Amino acid sequence: MSHNLLFQKLLGKFFSEKVITRIAPSPTGMFHIGTARSALFNFLFARHHGGEFIVRIEDTDKERSKKEYEKDILDGLNWLELSFDALFRQSERTDVYAEYIARLVKNGRAYVSKEKSEKEGREVEVVRLKNSGTDISFRDIIRGDISFNTKELGDFVIARSIKEPLYHLAVVIDDHEMNVTHVIRGDDHISNTPRQILIQRALGMEEPHYAHIPLILAPNRSKLSKRKGSTSITEYREGGCLPEAMLNYLAFLGWNPGTDKEMYTMKELIKDFSLEQVQKSGAVFDSRKLDWFNREHLKKLPKAEVFRRVAASLSRETRRLPQYSDARLKKAVDTIIERVSTFKELGELSEKGEFDYFFAPPHMETDIQWKKDSIETAALVVSAVIGLLENVQEQTFTKETVKNAIWRYAEEKGRGTVLWPMRVALSGKEKSPDPFTLAEIFGKNETLARLKEAQQQLL
Repeated sequence: MSHNLLFQKLLGKFFSEKVITRIAPSPTGMFHIGTARSALFNFLFARHHGGEFIVRIEDTDKERSKKEYEKDILDGLNWLELSFDALFRQSERTDVYAEYIARLVKNGRAYVSKEKSEKEGREVEVVRLKNSGTDISFRDIIRGDISFNTKELGDFVIARSIKEPLYHLAVVIDDHEMNVTHVIRGDDHISNTPRQILIQRALGMEEPHYAHIPLILAPNRSKLSKRKGSTSITEYREGGCLPEAMLNYLAFLGWNPGTDKEMYTMKELIKDFSLEQVQKSGAVFDSRKLDWFNREHLKKLPKAEVFRRVAASLSRETRRLPQYSDARLKKAVDTIIERVSTFKELGELSEKGEFDYFFAPPHMETDIQWKKDSIETAALVVSAVIGLLENVQEQTFTKETVKNAIWRYAEEKGRGTVLWPMRVALSGKEKSPDPFTLAEIFGKNETLARLKEAQQQLL
């Protein structure tokens, strides 16, 4: 049989089985960014192949596992809309594990060992797997062929007692019983794979397909940790991040579609996702890129939804300003949303009064520098702009017509000389949207009123 024909036959077998993936978080902390990315990759792969995605809560660590952490994990998955087909808890499966441990001991593949426990200060009985020290090789979908010599592992412990499995044994049993076909997890688990394969062979189980995805790294390429910024999904959710933006960004942490396309919906991710396009090197978490994704997805929200959420995010003080109205906000909403990455950031800026000039005439700050020109020059410019804009009709008072009305004058006098004082007159700030946009939002009457007020202060 030719190499190509053999490859096609293996590939056919690879996808002839029903694909079942799983995410197995431990409820010993908040839902971590890395766990969420692993969950996403497992979800996308399963849905791409019409398979199932399972959530298994690994809560056998009674001292550290907490229900509030489990709730945080499940809430995070629901927020990201990573729907799962089944939910299991290891704490509810102790009888299953005990049967397998007993079988291993009975068949001579494992044995009970009495040992001194330094932690407990007494003799305990643990269960060790008999290990002949054979070479283990497996095919990783992402990393290719990987080999280990297991001699140095010795007869390793697989259970604290005849009823209490350790991690490696419980994982193997659960994956087998739940018919998991593909184990997609972080590459920090590569070293765990030889132990798990030895246990699978001792129990006569078929090995699943393995795919070890790159770890998420901090900007300095160290392991992402709390000390280097937010690491939990809940923090980003409470910080105003959109779930669709988080999903889009997490997908690109280690995966690339091979095109220039960056903006994805969940449906598009499911269609295009492939493990073969997952990179081997670590993926750096860049909060600025996440902010970019969030801004782009904000723009894609329905207009009514954006308006509702912007209105809800503005401070009470902003909404009580004399010119605040739904009509004014609808004109300003696109300009406001361009300045922020999240609705929470919008709220924080509103609390500081950053958007007040949209809804109330500005109070000129005496320390504002009118560019390099004198106050007298600024006064002359504002007066000239007033005259030019008075000729623009109210019903056609748009940023285009405003620009057309003053552009020749701005070219003659210098753009900065003309546009800067106009901007400051309309907003009262050194940094604000361009004066043409502001003029359209305010309309002719309000624009002229603000320019004339500035004129009086400058004279």
